[in-house]
Amino acid sequence: MSRASERHAPESQDPDDLLIVSKNLNGRYPWQDPAEQVPYGRVLLVAAKLKWSPAAVVVRLGALGYADVQRSEGPLPDAVEPDDAPLITGVERRFGAVPVDVDKTVSLRQIIESAALTERSPADVARRMTAYGYQVGTGARPLPETADPRDVALILTERRSFGSWLDWGEEVPAQHVLGVALELSCSPHVAAKRLIALGFRLPYTPEPGDERLLKYADTPGGGWLGRWTAPPVGHILAVVRDTGRSQADVLARLNELGCQRPDGDVPDTTEADDFVLLSANLDGRAPWLWKNNVVGLQLRHILRASLATGRSPAQVAERLSALGHRLPENANLPEVATEPDIHLLETLTRSYLDDVHLEHVLRSATLTGRSPSDVATRLTALGYRLPDEVKYPEMVPGARAA
Repeated sequence: MSRASERHAPESQDPDDLLIVSKNLNGRYPWQDPAEQVPYGRVLLVAAKLKWSPAAVVVRLGALGYADVQRSEGPLPDAVEPDDAPLITGVERRFGAVPVDVDKTVSLRQIIESAALTERSPADVARRMTAYGYQVGTGARPLPETADPRDVALILTERRSFGSWLDWGEEVPAQHVLGVALELSCSPHVAAKRLIALGFRLPYTPEPGDERLLKYADTPGGGWLGRWTAPPVGHILAVVRDTGRSQADVLARLNELGCQRPDGDVPDTTEADDFVLLSANLDGRAPWLWKNNVVGLQLRHILRASLATGRSPAQVAERLSALGHRLPENANLPEVATEPDIHLLETLTRSYLDDVHLEHVLRSATLTGRSPSDVATRLTALGYRLPDEVKYPEMVPGARAA
């Protein structure tokens, strides 16, 4: 045995004695220093592991030379259930089994993580810890009687390093609700109600109607507006239409719920084709068109919308511009939308900010069955930059000369 491992080593080699005085409750070095106070929680953990009464553990500690044992304000419990050991083991521990300090109020994180580990409700965990002599904090209301493993993520506010956590009765920013709901793939309204049930304060009162305001797409487990998601204009208009609420009321409530400003210009009055123009699939329903602040509106959407509504490409572009979706300056609108142009643009992976090179022209030519020369001429007419000094072939790819 090394000199380090001999430090504070007990004379007794009884397995129970070795476990009692080992710091990690494993019967091995490092050993508890007899000159230091034995934490109250350690007594309970030993009692749970050996299935002794806490009083018997205290007596044995005294016999082994550990006279200073921390006590709670009340009497020792008669027994400690082995399944309750996770409740008493501190969740803030870095290394080893560090018991919860009985002289401090039990953190909400301790309650929540213990509940998740033992598949119990927060209320049940709080009652058990109170019965063991711990002081449990209180929020604005009793803790929930239902178990929910998502509670751990709900109270986590900082994920870097060892994390930071909400504690009893704190006020939770609206943006936190949106963030954790997005992470958990659940409704922000559900997350808000659970946070209130856990005793937290929110800057708003959750309302059932919030579900419709925050759901922008019919995606299973998702489609909720997040803290960094600007609501699409189409979503705002659809909510106004479906709920009968005023536009000002909808925007004010979304702001109260922590959402960003809309990603476009919400009109005071809608036109008959607005829902079609703003829908990604041009069917008047979600998913809605997202504003692209980098490359602007795609020309093919304008052409497809023109065919769907009967408006000219210029009229479609003008209306979408009024709604906040604008074409790049170098885009050239054709007078009439055609399927060949739409198909050509669907094969192009370049935006108006990019140069279109030979390989892009050849790819589009292959996918459309048009000659590279025809593709290059048409893309140039639509406003794309083709800087390569190349004589594009007139022959369709794959065709043989006669």
